[in-house]
Amino acid sequence: MNLDELFKKSELIPCIVQEDTSGDVLMLAYMNRASLELTLQTGETHFWSRSRQELWHKGATSGHTQRVVSLYADCDSDTLLCRVNQKGAACHTGRHSCFFKEIKAQHSNKE
Repeated sequence: MNLDELFKKSELIPCIVQEDTSGDVLMLAYMNRASLELTLQTGETHFWSRSRQELWHKGATSGHTQRVVSLYADCDSDTLLCRVNQKGAACHTGRHSCFFKEIKAQHSNKE
């Protein structure tokens, strides 16, 4: 796939990161063209930090790296799915996945 296609709509595209062995969704981060190119060159995930406004290599400081197994674009070419072998925790909180806060519906049994 041509990388130009991915960045037609936006300079940043969401990237869902999924653990290859378990299928667990680990995190969602954003990639720009430079971070995607680094990911493809190195085989480890790189993202664009919207808060720090800089490139970051996942696990550069923690050692909790993500080795890319496969990388796919969705049907609209505006979202990525990156399947990885995760080393350590994916979340900065130390949890395996960033998705651990369950939201429960607040509904009434009144008719």
